Amino acid sequence: MKKKVIVACGGAVATSTIAANKIVELCKNNGIDVEICQIRISEIESNLTGASLICTTSNVKRDYGIPLVKGMPFISGIGVEKTEKALLDVLKAE
Repeated sequence: MKKKVIVACGGAVATSTIAANKIVELCKNNGIDVEICQIRISEIESNLTGASLICTTSNVKRDYGIPLVKGMPFISGIGVEKTEKALLDVLKAE
């Protein structure tokens, strides 16, 4: 079953593209069928339907009712393994 992952940043261009590409690669390597919804943080609420996970490259404190993983490690390179594990834990649990 395909998993919808929302990847969001301030402008839905630069950092979210990097994070989205990393998530696609991670899912492919772990046999998870994924659909990426790349948007601005301000658009998260209107794109929640069917989403399994939100990954943001900006600091978000709001609870959207589904798991949110901070994707900044994909940009900084620090803590990538922990972030990948958090993503996989959510996506494999569904």
